[in-house]
Amino acid sequence: MNLLFEEEGSFKAATILADNDTSLQVEMPSGKRSKIKAASVLLRFAAPSASQLLEQAAPLASDIEAEFLWECVSDGEFSFLDFARDYHGREPTPVEATAVLLALHAAPIHFHRKGKGHFKKAPADILAAALANLEKKRQQAQAMEGWTRELSEFRLPAEFAPLVDTLLYAPDRNKPETKAFEAACTATGLTPAQLLHRCGAIPSAYLLHYKRFLHEQFPKGTAFPDLPAPALPDDLPRSDVRAFSIDDAHTTEIDDAFSVTWLPGIGSRIGIHIAAPGLAITHGSPLDGVARGRLSTVYMPGNKITMLPEHVVDSYTLAAGVDCPAVSLYLTVNEQYEITAHESRLEIVHIADNLRHHDVEPWFNQTTADGPLSEERPFARELQHLWRFANACEGRRGKPSATQGVNDYNFAIDGDLADPENCTVRIEERKRGSPLDKLVAELMIVANSTWGGLLAEKRIACLYRSQTMGKARMTTAPQPHEGLGVPQYAWMTSPLRRYCDLVNQWQLIACLQEKTPAFAQKSAELFAVMRDFELTYGAYGEFQRLMERYWCLRWLQQNAIQEIDATVRREQLVKLDHLPFLARIPSAPADLQPGQRLRLVLENIDLLGPEAELRFVELLTAPAACPTEEDMEESPA
Repeated sequence: MNLLFEEEGSFKAATILADNDTSLQVEMPSGKRSKIKAASVLLRFAAPSASQLLEQAAPLASDIEAEFLWECVSDGEFSFLDFARDYHGREPTPVEATAVLLALHAAPIHFHRKGKGHFKKAPADILAAALANLEKKRQQAQAMEGWTRELSEFRLPAEFAPLVDTLLYAPDRNKPETKAFEAACTATGLTPAQLLHRCGAIPSAYLLHYKRFLHEQFPKGTAFPDLPAPALPDDLPRSDVRAFSIDDAHTTEIDDAFSVTWLPGIGSRIGIHIAAPGLAITHGSPLDGVARGRLSTVYMPGNKITMLPEHVVDSYTLAAGVDCPAVSLYLTVNEQYEITAHESRLEIVHIADNLRHHDVEPWFNQTTADGPLSEERPFARELQHLWRFANACEGRRGKPSATQGVNDYNFAIDGDLADPENCTVRIEERKRGSPLDKLVAELMIVANSTWGGLLAEKRIACLYRSQTMGKARMTTAPQPHEGLGVPQYAWMTSPLRRYCDLVNQWQLIACLQEKTPAFAQKSAELFAVMRDFELTYGAYGEFQRLMERYWCLRWLQQNAIQEIDATVRREQLVKLDHLPFLARIPSAPADLQPGQRLRLVLENIDLLGPEAELRFVELLTAPAACPTEEDMEESPA
């Protein structure tokens, strides 16, 4: 005797070995023996064999139309065996009964299961809704198949035009368009960006990178709320110095300026004057909310996204010809360029001039800085004095303010960035450590380390920048900065473009005014600011480097570069000459040493990467001194 039973949602046939009323011992067609419950048995039969029952019933079941069965059956619960008798008009054979069971089981939207071998006809309205949904899925599957085919042939379906940004930056994997798009990516072996570019949906790799960054960091856009610039205090004492700033041509957020006052018989008094938005923008104010949300100005070649609105920056920047509120650090310096005293003040400072690198460096540079300078040059005597003071400071620290062998790069983008494909790029290479660079860097180090020490001495909370074992990080404790050779270091000199500097300026102002600071020691809010600033500042830096890579590749294309030399950084990682571009060269020898010079052939450029495919040609020189990435990580500004 054989039987048909249900196990784990599927039907099986077996031969009975022993019947124990509530359970049975059976043997499957495969030879496996099992114990099953009597309650799971649906049908007992002598013929055909257990191995033939389902095999013969399956083709019969496929010929039975579910719609016809639904029309035939009456409302209410029914047994498949009773319905098989009605369907055939006689006692069905085991194969016929099993075929009806399989047909009912295969039509769950027409017949709802109600237990062992029992079903109930679906109500008409529920069936109609289920059939409509089934048809919708069928049409959707058909549409997805068509979309995938079109995308694989590099044609963008009309439905996808408004979805390009969503597919790139925030794909909804429950949507059929996304499923079709990902299927096309798999079929073509391309990344989403590459596929959309091939379909003509990405007009520019520049816009791809820029929009991705905006989606990640500025999901609400870069527009500022309409907020006025709070008035600066008008009751500050007025300084008698004539200060000047030193910046590149594109700087609009002028945070720092300098002055020199000669003290006969003593030496000089050097003033470091920092813009003081912290005197107007208060902690918890709407403008603080704006700065807290952005945390820093974002820099990229040819463009920037400022931390504060332009009209606010204009109100507090140290612009030439303006009397500006400032936080000033005055250093009394003797004739040996040693600091004998220092004093900090909140005051009004007259900014006499904004010096620009491109105007000053032709006559004040490594060759001319120690020689006689024409008195007709603006602030020539002051610049030379600050340069000599900077050299003395660098010597006392025992650390260079600029890593030797590392260059800076200025990018100039000619054209409208709304149409980046028609823009051209100029890249100017500058040796880091020029007299202007050094004097600014050293004065910033003095200010940041001195003020950081003052807040530490007064036990006022502060965001410090420390560096140990080559790793720089933010901390709320005054720890050494080994890379700069100072006992503590706090960013305070860029409050218009970095939020941590603005926070530290609030703390410094409170210290100088002997008021309660905005942030107490071990403040949870201060820790949150530190965490968010470090993460966001790092993300902004990565984006800046990515955009510099993009424009480097555009420069290579623009100048039709086919061969280029490079210097090995480590193993097969090299830096291209005259460009801030690092690349791995898999074809280069595996035993390369840092400092070795290579010649490479440029084989392919992928602006979407942005990457360059470079092939090793020949070795040019033996290893030379090469800066490490740790050397390049930290800037004193």
